[in-house]
Amino acid sequence: MPHVICEPCIGVKDQSCVEVCPVECIYDGGDQFYIHPEECIDCGACVPACPVNAIYPEEDVPEQWKSYIEKNRKLAGLE
Repeated sequence: MPHVICEPCIGVKDQSCVEVCPVECIYDGGDQFYIHPEECIDCGACVPACPVNAIYPEEDVPEQWKSYIEKNRKLAGLE
C-alpha cells in the first residue's frame, strides 16, 4: 500500500488531496477519504496537500494509527 490516510482526516475531508492526485485514486470512504493502493502511482503529491497531515507512506504510519492501513485496504475492497 503506497500511502495511507489516517485518523486526522475523519470529520475534515478537505479534498485538497483529491484535487492534486494525478491518477484520481483517492475516494470518499464515508467518514474519511482512502487511497486505492492498486491505482496509486506513489507520487506523494497528496502528502503535502493534506492540511491535517493525515497521509503517510505505509512504512511511516504512526503506531497509534496502524489500524488505518487495514481500514484503507477494506475501503478499497481488497479485504
